[in-house]
Amino acid sequence: MDTWVMILIGAVIVFIGYRALTPSKGTKSISTDELKPELKGKGKQFIDVRTPAEYKANRIKEFKNIPLNELPARIGELDANKETYVICQSGMRSSKAAALLKKKGFDKVINVRGGMGSYRP
Repeated sequence: MDTWVMILIGAVIVFIGYRALTPSKGTKSISTDELKPELKGKGKQFIDVRTPAEYKANRIKEFKNIPLNELPARIGELDANKETYVICQSGMRSSKAAALLKKKGFDKVINVRGGMGSYRP
């Protein structure tokens, strides 16, 4: 019986991890290497949803810091018609932010998977 409980718990953990790292429907996901050429593009917006302390310690200059917990209140600062790139530390918070933006009518949302943890300038 204990083995089955451990298998069930393991399956739940794998499922939760999969759901957290999988981009929401309609959200494109790119690597940090694929992000680099996009940073030079015009008519795009870049959002970093990490905390202000994380952002201050290490950031990409093109990204504006709007912490995930502030995003619903600050969504008016963004243009829903622009391509919107979202990054965090690992890709989990940015995935949540991307889902929120999609629900609010943003059509072109791109999640940067791996986040700042995998970004190399």
